[in-house]
Amino acid sequence: MIDGELGAFLRSRREARRPAEVGLAEGPRRRTPGLRRAELATLAQVSVEYLTRLEQGRDTRPSPEILAALADALRLNDADREHLRQLASAQHAHQLCSGARPTVSRAVRPTVRAMLDALRDTPAYVLNRLGDVLAWNEPFDLLAHPLGLLDGTRPNLTWYVLTDERARAHFPQWSALADQQIAELHLLRRGDPATDAFAERLARTVGAPFTDRWQRRPVAAARSGLLTVRHPAVDLLRLSYETLELAEADPQRLVVQLPADPATAAALDQLAGRRPGQLRAVAG
Repeated sequence: MIDGELGAFLRSRREARRPAEVGLAEGPRRRTPGLRRAELATLAQVSVEYLTRLEQGRDTRPSPEILAALADALRLNDADREHLRQLASAQHAHQLCSGARPTVSRAVRPTVRAMLDALRDTPAYVLNRLGDVLAWNEPFDLLAHPLGLLDGTRPNLTWYVLTDERARAHFPQWSALADQQIAELHLLRRGDPATDAFAERLARTVGAPFTDRWQRRPVAAARSGLLTVRHPAVDLLRLSYETLELAEADPQRLVVQLPADPATAAALDQLAGRRPGQLRAVAG
């Protein structure tokens, strides 16, 4: 649940940081895979008792100064620092609204569906926080159906990436994509049982390829980037994508994909049965 996410993230980063990386000697008889709590507490100038309460979720309101001290001591990169800040903000918001029990909606607003239809030449789709593909336009259908992504009555991007062997064949950077899906699950959790139940289903179905990543807590990728797809009809596609947040109370995301080079633009024209050259490439 979200109540423990901040502490779990700190613990995962502490256990991943080798003593030598922060100027400490390894020493004999070391049982923990990374830094000991006492070592991190000393580096960050906080008490071991306080750090223990943070990691166990018994203290959920650390000050910005303490978060900064912990981030500095752990040598966190910019992405991890931002994720730590978001977790602290989400934790506080969840406590303020603890009486509310959020649900995972599958409803898509009519205006959002109209936006999808307006993107006539560009693949676009809408996800909820579990990765359910709620709605999509025809260009995305032409792109994704041959991959098997839209099979079934309730397609789910996260489930497809982690459980369907075809995903490994179609996405050359499959490992990074799997990390991203798990990071999104962590980031968009809202204290509801649905997310935890979904994660438990994945753990039972996938095993270590999921649970190892879940415990490692990868940080979500940027809202824009480059996706490479090996498509059975047109071979390699390089797609620039942009992710737009549609709602805060019940998170949904609109993802728009654009060709990143002329070859991909021509391939998307081919998939859609258009005359080549109608879709322009957009540099990432």
